[in-house]
Amino acid sequence: MFPATRLRRLRSHPRLRDLVRETELTPNDFILPLFVRYGKNTRIPINSMPGHAQMTVDLLAAEAREIARLGIPAVILFGIPEKKDAIGSSSWDDAGVVQQAIRCLKDATPDLLVITDLCFCEFTDHGHCGVLHECGGHTDVANDATLANLVKQAVSHAQAGADMIAPSGMMDGMIQALRSGLDTAGFSHIPIMSYAAKYASGFYGPFREAAESTPKFGDRRTYQMDPANGAEALREVALDLTEGADLLMVKPALSYLDIIRRVKDAHPEVPLAAYNVSGEYAMVKAAAANGWIDEQRVAMEILTSIRRAGADMILTYHAKDACRWLADR
Repeated sequence: MFPATRLRRLRSHPRLRDLVRETELTPNDFILPLFVRYGKNTRIPINSMPGHAQMTVDLLAAEAREIARLGIPAVILFGIPEKKDAIGSSSWDDAGVVQQAIRCLKDATPDLLVITDLCFCEFTDHGHCGVLHECGGHTDVANDATLANLVKQAVSHAQAGADMIAPSGMMDGMIQALRSGLDTAGFSHIPIMSYAAKYASGFYGPFREAAESTPKFGDRRTYQMDPANGAEALREVALDLTEGADLLMVKPALSYLDIIRRVKDAHPEVPLAAYNVSGEYAMVKAAAANGWIDEQRVAMEILTSIRRAGADMILTYHAKDACRWLADR
């Protein structure tokens, strides 16, 4: 047993404490989500996510240069189109908002890693993650029809210059279909980061405002995971790896630290991301605005806990602030 007196001595000086710290955060750990919308010279603040906004493509170059200056290595794009329809067809339009954003970001900051979220909830007029059909007396997402459209979307993103795609719809067979589609189109070098363990969580509320993706009816529990299940996450992860996923993701992060740890223990060789989602961010911001907590201290504690649990990278809305706080230490 290591004596407590020695631990106290090791914590007695800030520099010594840093030297023996087990988990360290750096800007390289962060992926920043961005919300891009149609239009010109428009920036619309997201009320439930202070510090974030929907922005038009023409504003992205300046944003990208700030992101690069802070040392953030990657962004993930979410698009809000001008028009929506029942199948989300604008999501694979070569002139679509995400495709334009990819080209803008790569032109402005070629070294910035551009990841695209691959789903349909922002692009469909009903707000669900794919093509709908009647099944057993209720309306649900048609899995196979959705897969075909996901491949179209993925190829379009790759053609626009995306460095990685991140499918988030939790469709069965999704990774296999995307890997085959990308390879056939000549994009075998594009990696897939799978939302392998994505839970039907109550923490997504602010995101649905940000992405204008609230379902018009029902919810997404038939294709997202039950928050009560842990072993199911390991099965989903194993299946996605078998189908060809290059990276894995657990979403949300804060209430699922145990899942992050279990996935990392089961697959230590596979890069693992965790999504510190909008509701987790909004709670910190709201409590800090009321003077109930120290925002910097709490946000950094949360991010450290996600890394400590086993995540190799964190998708987080705190990314820019965290980089500034790290620089000021």
